[in-house]
Amino acid sequence: MTYQIPNLPLDIDIESKVVLKKAGEARSALAELKGVTGIIPNQNILINTLSLQEAKDSSAIENIITTQDELYESDALAHQFTTTAAKEVYSYATALKRGFEKVKKNSLLTNNHIIEIQSTLIENGAGFRKLPGTSLKNEQTGQIIYEPPQHPEEIQGLMDNLEQFINNPELCEWDALVKMAVIHHQFESIHPFYDGNGRTGRIINILYLVQQDLLESPVLYLSRYINKNKTEYYRLLQLVRDNNAWEEWVLYILEGVRKTSLQTIHLIHAMKELMQNYKHKIREELPKIYSQDLLNIIFGHPYTKIAFVEKELNVTRLPATRYLDELSRIGLMQKTKLGRESYYINNELMNLISNVQDL
Repeated sequence: MTYQIPNLPLDIDIESKVVLKKAGEARSALAELKGVTGIIPNQNILINTLSLQEAKDSSAIENIITTQDELYESDALAHQFTTTAAKEVYSYATALKRGFEKVKKNSLLTNNHIIEIQSTLIENGAGFRKLPGTSLKNEQTGQIIYEPPQHPEEIQGLMDNLEQFINNPELCEWDALVKMAVIHHQFESIHPFYDGNGRTGRIINILYLVQQDLLESPVLYLSRYINKNKTEYYRLLQLVRDNNAWEEWVLYILEGVRKTSLQTIHLIHAMKELMQNYKHKIREELPKIYSQDLLNIIFGHPYTKIAFVEKELNVTRLPATRYLDELSRIGLMQKTKLGRESYYINNELMNLISNVQDL
C-alpha cells in the first residue's frame, strides 16, 4: 500500500486526552530544562559539549559510529579528523549551531535554512531530490519498506506546505510539542534529500523548539533517546504510514522530550557541581594560576590541548603547558598522548557526559 502524504495540518484531531496529558508532562520538563540552562554562566560550554554528544548519537542512529577519543582527537578548526565518522559528527554539530544562529536571529525555520543544514551535513549542494529511484530498505533483508515521493514537483509542494506549517501558527492550534512530532514524521516521509534526511530531521526538532521559545540553547539530548529506542522509532514511523497510528507516534516523541529533558537537567546540575568542585580545588591548591577563563577552557574542551590555552588565555606555550601540567598534578586532568598530540582530559566531565542516567 502506497502512503499518500497528507498536507498539514492533518484533518484529524490527534490531541486526545492521553496525548494532551503526555504533552503537559513533556512541556513541564522542557520548561524546567530551559530555566536550568542559565545556571552555567558560559553558555558555550553547554552548546559545545552537548551539541557534540547530540551529533554523536544522531549519527549513530544512521550507523555512523565514533568514539570519544576519535571525536576529541579531531581538530575541526584545522579540518583534521581522525576518521570519516568523526568528520561527519563534527559536520552535524556545525549544521546544528549554524541553524540555531539563524533561528535565533529571525525566528523562522525556512526551506532555505533546511537545505543549508543538509548541505553542511553532507557537504554538497544538491538540494531537494530531482531524480526518481529513492526507496527505504530493510538493512538485513533488502526489502523495500517505504517509497517516498519521487517527483520533484511533489517534493517541493510538500516541503512548501511543511514550511508554512512550521512558521505560521495560525494554521493549527495544536500544542507545539505535538506539532514537532508531526513535523518530524512529515519531513522523514517526504525524505526530500538524497542523503542526510534522518540527521537533518533531528536537527529540525531542536531548532523548532528554539523557534517556539521552548528552549534557549540547542541542548536537548533527544537523539540519545531515539538511538536507545531505534527499533521502536522506525516501527512507529512506518505504523503511521500503514495504519494512521498518529497517537502512538506522538506519544513516543513526547516521552522522548520528557525523558531527555530530565536527563539533561540532571546532567547540567552535575556539571555545575563539578565546575564548583574544580574551582575550589584550583583556588586552594593553585591560586596563582586560577582564573574563570581557565576553568571555562577545561569544561568547554573536555580534551584540552596546549594550543587551546594559548589562544583563549592569550599566553605563550610555556605558561599554557605549565597550567595544564599543574592541573594534571593535582588530579583534575589526565595527560594522554593521542597520535602526535598531548591532550589533557577532564575525565570526570567525560564520565558525566558519557553516562547520562535514564530517569
